[in-house]
Amino acid sequence: MQVTTMKARSIFKLYQQLLNRRPYLMQAVQTGTLMAAGDIICQSLIEKKKLRHLDVKRTIGFSSIGFFVGGPALRVWYGLLNKHIGSTGKSVALKKVFVDQVLFAPAFLYLILIAVGTLQGKSFDTIKADLKANYTDVLITNYYIWPWVQLINFYYVPLQYQVLVVQSVALFWNTYLSWKTNRKRLVE
Repeated sequence: MQVTTMKARSIFKLYQQLLNRRPYLMQAVQTGTLMAAGDIICQSLIEKKKLRHLDVKRTIGFSSIGFFVGGPALRVWYGLLNKHIGSTGKSVALKKVFVDQVLFAPAFLYLILIAVGTLQGKSFDTIKADLKANYTDVLITNYYIWPWVQLINFYYVPLQYQVLVVQSVALFWNTYLSWKTNRKRLVE
């Protein structure tokens, strides 16, 4: 038990060091990894695929969205919120949640849905049709979950760990997004 605790502490200490030295890279890697995990969960648990039949290309695409778009965008966004709204206090957390959910969430979800469609090789017209069919539902579902998560995140969690907290919860959100964006493909 003690050896396991020591290993966990060592891993967390290494993570903290890397996060301090290369915050954008670390948050890109963790976001890409957790988005890949969400897609694997979707494929294995929801779509009932055996591990050897997983669509690796799809998982890599989903992961790359997290690595190249999600992680860096979240890191920049949280830094901007901290700089322009503040870092502590109840009213600061409420203001951050409001701005996050009114400005960032709608635009970010739109971008993610376009990126997923593009990586799936869909035509522009098909992506537009998918956006029309899915965007409102995804955004409404977002509003059931994320304001509460963000309220806790912005009030209790230091800036350097906010992306990790969001991406940990997003493991389930990414599973939902993977299912939502691949649902029609599964029926075809």
